[in-house]
Amino acid sequence: MTSSPPQAPARLEATSVLRALADPVRLDLVRQLSQSDTAIACGRFDTQVAKNTLSHHFKILREAGIIATHREGGQSLNVLREDELDAAFPGLLKAILPNMRT
Repeated sequence: MTSSPPQAPARLEATSVLRALADPVRLDLVRQLSQSDTAIACGRFDTQVAKNTLSHHFKILREAGIIATHREGGQSLNVLREDELDAAFPGLLKAILPNMRT
């Protein structure tokens, strides 16, 4: 059974987005999502941070509106909100992730 994703912010705030992306761990999580064709389960990211720390990073990214997370079965799946970010801040993702797939 799939539940609906948490509500994304009605409007993306530049300061929240930039603050979230300023952290190297979060920027790497966004990079991994940008390179994936599918949603990535929380436990499948290539990172060395502890699980509870990783959960905190996902929360910051969700609250900023950068990612959306939904539950499917027993997994939390994450997707990058590329379309919304590109609409609000054209070129931002390509500027910070120069090797981003298109």
